[in-house]
Amino acid sequence: MKPVVKIFVLTYAVTWICFFTVVAAGIPAYAPVGAVLLLLGSFAPSLVALWLTARAEGDSGLRTLLSRVLRWRVAAHWYVFAVGYIPAVKLTVALVHRVATGAWPRFGDEPWYVIPAAIAFSTPFQAGEEIGWRGYALPRLAARFGLARASLLLGLIWACWHLPQFFIPEVDTYGQSFFVFALQVTALSVAMAWLYARTNGSLLLVMLLHSAVNNAKDIVPSAVPGATNTFGLSASLVAWLTVTLLWICAAYFLATMRRQAETSRRTVTQERRTEP
Repeated sequence: MKPVVKIFVLTYAVTWICFFTVVAAGIPAYAPVGAVLLLLGSFAPSLVALWLTARAEGDSGLRTLLSRVLRWRVAAHWYVFAVGYIPAVKLTVALVHRVATGAWPRFGDEPWYVIPAAIAFSTPFQAGEEIGWRGYALPRLAARFGLARASLLLGLIWACWHLPQFFIPEVDTYGQSFFVFALQVTALSVAMAWLYARTNGSLLLVMLLHSAVNNAKDIVPSAVPGATNTFGLSASLVAWLTVTLLWICAAYFLATMRRQAETSRRTVTQERRTEP
């Protein structure tokens, strides 16, 4: 079995066993047992990636993989992008909603000054996913399919990995439309792959973006209160506007990645032609 297939199979196995145990047994998410199971399931992508790397490449491979978590020497505007991308999307959605309907959408109750602190605090914990998804899986998928297609494929896999969370009452995705969520997550995967490439494989910047998604998405909430149709397409106007804007941005990122790949291919071809 290829390493990139192994990480998906093992990650799904660990996460879904943990998460569906919480669902099937009716364990409260904030009870000690529930919290441990959810934490283990959430960190499964990176735990599996570290185990696979240690087996195949030893200590040197682990050091190389983990070094990308601390790759902070990138231009300042990439930090601005990582922190500001989702707030910019959400505030644009609010403006479009106002123009289209004549009314502002519901805004979140969280004070704005709490969000930056929450993003900073949460960023290190995103290593539990990003070492696996973007650190281990994305480069291997990109080597096979190219970065643009790899970002889409990984996005679908990443979205489906979240499915058990839609059946845990304490989680904010409970009862929401999984298909709308999957569209959003796949578009975010494209943005993360684009940022990863632009920052020379910095997992720290991707972790920062992931944290901003988690902590700033409810500036303008997309969730429908009391929703119960997980496999339906019913969602709020805010959710659909968010999907639309994320995919407009994703289309730009995909086009950029494809142009860069084509430029690289042409450069390699020209170099080969000029070899003596």
